[in-house]
Amino acid sequence: MTFGFDPVSNPAFEVFEPENHNTPFVINSPHSGRVYPPSFLEQSRLGNLSVRKSEDFLVDMLVSGGVVQGMPMLRANFPRAFLDVNREPYELDPNMFEGKLPDYINSRSIRVSSGLGTIAKIVAEGEQIYAGKIAAEDGLSRIENIYRPYHASLRRLLTKTHVKFGCSVLIDCHSMPSSAGQVSYHTRPDFVLGDRFGSSCSASITHTAKNLLQQMGYNVEVNKPYAGGFITEHYGRPHNGLHALQIEINRGLYMDEIRMLPNSSFDEFANDITVFFKQLSGLNWDDLYGTQPLAAE
Repeated sequence: MTFGFDPVSNPAFEVFEPENHNTPFVINSPHSGRVYPPSFLEQSRLGNLSVRKSEDFLVDMLVSGGVVQGMPMLRANFPRAFLDVNREPYELDPNMFEGKLPDYINSRSIRVSSGLGTIAKIVAEGEQIYAGKIAAEDGLSRIENIYRPYHASLRRLLTKTHVKFGCSVLIDCHSMPSSAGQVSYHTRPDFVLGDRFGSSCSASITHTAKNLLQQMGYNVEVNKPYAGGFITEHYGRPHNGLHALQIEINRGLYMDEIRMLPNSSFDEFANDITVFFKQLSGLNWDDLYGTQPLAAE
């Protein structure tokens, strides 16, 4: 089951290679997909705008300037509400499905219980996605035909980069609502960097990324409230020269969150992201294995 995706005319995901792959950084945008399969929309009880509330809206466009700076980028075209590749492959809620699921599914994870498993039950603001149960075959087909190839492509990018440079740094790009909740309305920082509390990325890389963004005038937190998801945890092995850093971008900086449209600051903000990547690409790679902050302070 292909869900209307075609490798040539309508790919489920794409890799963008730089003209000159001159840096060990790899960009990933797994939640910015906005191609909604018609069969999925037919199953959904949500309107066209509501079903998009889980999107990392236009994050792929914000970070695409990194490709010009020598960084390959993997981009999902399928939406997060349809399939979430930032989860284990089988974090599934059996109550969502009609038919038998494999015995090895993880139905007890916190993400499944919150409705945000590999195949989500809800969108970001808690609205139910589906009008009824979906076929188990449908869900498993999404995992086999899209999830697994997506991660295989990401592994190839990271392996190729690691072989070429002796290390790789995955930058996993996401966006977050500008407010921390409908009740508190606390404004979130401009960026949140997540390195799984130091287990997925060298402290020197995280520290330098934070300093670079702060020097540009942005408010940055580390691991609060987002420390990194499955991708960061799964691909980050700093002791082997495999680093993974999650970046959460405050949506209020670049979009109208109600109407889901770019705001007047979009182009200027995207340029700042490109400058940030350019500065990262100029780091001294000999320091990537070290524990001291790199020379960005």
